[in-house]
Amino acid sequence: MSLSPMMQEYLRTKEEYKDCILFYRLGDFYEMFFEDALTVSKELELTLTGKDCGLEERAPMCGIPFHAADTYISRLIEKGHKVAVCEQVEDPRKAKGLVRREVIRIVTPGTILDPGALEESRNHYIMSVISVENRYGIAVADISTGDCLVTEAGQERGLGDEIVRYAPAEIICNEALMVKGIDMEDLRDRLNICIFPLDNSFFDEERCLKSLLEHFKKNSLEELGLAKLPTACLAAGALFI
Repeated sequence: MSLSPMMQEYLRTKEEYKDCILFYRLGDFYEMFFEDALTVSKELELTLTGKDCGLEERAPMCGIPFHAADTYISRLIEKGHKVAVCEQVEDPRKAKGLVRREVIRIVTPGTILDPGALEESRNHYIMSVISVENRYGIAVADISTGDCLVTEAGQERGLGDEIVRYAPAEIICNEALMVKGIDMEDLRDRLNICIFPLDNSFFDEERCLKSLLEHFKKNSLEELGLAKLPTACLAAGALFI
């Protein structure tokens, strides 16, 4: 037996967003399958059903109405998950074969914009940290206000102070940071921070500097006033990729 064409396409999309719960639009619902369905049904106390997908056993499935997606996404984000929203991008009535779908947004604890999930009295920061030799580049941004700040630290204590100061909802970092003597589990538990290590390609120097300069429409770090903070600029650039 083989997977149905729709399920094959679902799995291809899921492969690109392995670290996210995939909200897959089917008609008036966003559906989740396999492990995502098991996770969401448990976290949100939703009914777990099944779908014939070409295999001997039905695929675990659960779904939510598309118009209520923001509420469910907010609840998943609060529990430390990332969500990728895969939308129908053509009219099903005009589609020949499978309806074309694309991931139109990825929501993480530091990028959620649902007003109901944000506290008006405090900033909602996402922090980017890169560890390079004996220095830490640090950038924080609040996408609900547009605030963006950068700094560097030469010691783990300095990095810890910045994390406590900004209390970000989310930290993205390069893989080198995860092997340093920083207790990431303590940060997760004590400060309720979601931490997501990214592939080193997200912190590539050329890619990050290009991203940063394009975002602020500048030609050089000198124009930004950040020439003396090159490591912090890499952290900031990763935020805008």
